[in-house]
Amino acid sequence: MARIKHIALICMDPDKLAEFYCDVFGMTVQVRRLGGVHLTDGYLNLALLPQRAEGKSPGLNHFGFQVDDRDVIAERLKKWKVVGPEKRPANRTYAESRATDPEGNNFDLSVGGFEVSRQPAETEPESAVV
Repeated sequence: MARIKHIALICMDPDKLAEFYCDVFGMTVQVRRLGGVHLTDGYLNLALLPQRAEGKSPGLNHFGFQVDDRDVIAERLKKWKVVGPEKRPANRTYAESRATDPEGNNFDLSVGGFEVSRQPAETEPESAVV
């Protein structure tokens, strides 16, 4: 059985929401990346993503399933005539593919798990030596 492992929210102030969820629910920061804050309760992860698309309202962006076999899920999706699963871009490092349900809700699929990025960590540009 696939397991929901993360939920992603688009938000206006990821840092403020992170502080809220940590303070009220005792969640902990897992990683800060690309302007977003990823929290965990030890089982389920909550990705607080910055709002970057003009006209897109804050709220649910996607959720993610950890699966044992992505090919089995891809085969099951065929009968539903939905989008995906499609490979995620290189800068989307925590899931291998994404698909939609019949109403267009996005979900990620990961075999390796969402805790481990599949890309090298971002590197800060080297400061000029003065």
